[in-house]
Amino acid sequence: MTGPSSGRGEQVAEQYDVLLVEDDDGDALLVEELLHDTDLPYTLTRCHTAAEAHRALDAGPVDCVLLDLHLPDASGVETIQTIQADTHAAIIVLTGLDEPRAGVESLAVGAQDYLVKGKVEPDLMQRAVRYAVQRKQAELANAALQMGRLRAEENARLERGLLPEPLLSSPAVTASSRYYPGRAQALLGGDFLDVVQTDDGQVHAIIGDVSGHGPDAAALGVCLRIAWRALTLGGHRAHHLLHLLEQIHIAERVGSDLFTTCSLITLDPRAGTLTLHLAGHHEPLMVTPDGTRQVTAAHGIALGIAPGVGDWPATTLALPGDGALIAYTDGLIEGFADGTGARLGVDGLLGIIDSLATADPGTHLDRLIARTRALNADRHTDDLAVLRLDWKTGGSRGPAHSS
Repeated sequence: MTGPSSGRGEQVAEQYDVLLVEDDDGDALLVEELLHDTDLPYTLTRCHTAAEAHRALDAGPVDCVLLDLHLPDASGVETIQTIQADTHAAIIVLTGLDEPRAGVESLAVGAQDYLVKGKVEPDLMQRAVRYAVQRKQAELANAALQMGRLRAEENARLERGLLPEPLLSSPAVTASSRYYPGRAQALLGGDFLDVVQTDDGQVHAIIGDVSGHGPDAAALGVCLRIAWRALTLGGHRAHHLLHLLEQIHIAERVGSDLFTTCSLITLDPRAGTLTLHLAGHHEPLMVTPDGTRQVTAAHGIALGIAPGVGDWPATTLALPGDGALIAYTDGLIEGFADGTGARLGVDGLLGIIDSLATADPGTHLDRLIARTRALNADRHTDDLAVLRLDWKTGGSRGPAHSS
């Protein structure tokens, strides 16, 4: 039989660690004799006061607390609530013969069971301890399940905000994206991306990373992503658009230390050009039939680092006739590449990309992420987001330049 001990995370033989909180020596002796006459394998620690009980619980987890409600430093059902704050153990209240309602009230505030002093036999004590521990474990399991459901629902809502469906009207350009949180079952971080195509045929994309993790970073990422889409569809572009996004970032962030890196991408299939604005973000990768390379582009500072003084120069490149652009956040390259502790980096990423032979963009991203995560082996836990834009223009036009 597996042990009931909570908080240990291991399978052991059945053993109950019991904490008795009773100031009356006679009543304490009675409980000790009752436990001795049961078949329970147990250890017993005795405390005289609530303060002693708190110290005992701080020293290590227990499975069951046998609690008298009349202690020198605590009295009534409030005693249960003070003990609950320090432990996930089952609580069995010890009541007197003249306290007919104390047991029921104890159950109402969270105790698992109650026993009336002077009316307890060894068999009853044994069943009460076992069942109380089992009920407490069931309660904790249900609470964990509910928390998991809430977390999954929150992740789904945030993911819809961080990774929306692209708005593309032309089959000449396709978008594929993936997102993975840094830890299993973790809340999403602040990585975000979006793609829209405007009436002039240009495809606009953004990929960004809010510093930090958790709901604040995710909420700011959602806000910036929605603002970018609205401003882009409203005609705002380039340097002016980044200034507006920085203003929104500053207004919406919860701490002055939060900043956002991002890349603005404008792909013009008709002109055969690609324009980049990098705000503290690394260069994307260009995939062509001849191989994959990192794009050389001008840089500007991240949003929120020096509000109002940012300068984000544009870099314009000629598009190859058929190709793809892969933009990503730090989590894709900052993981480990092998057992030596070396980071994957851009060079390692390029080697992986060119080794993956698949024509389907989504499958390519899945295999790419699977390979990087396998190499990393969960040693680095940053979130990662990847955006891949594929196009067919029928040829390349114009020189590359920066402005």
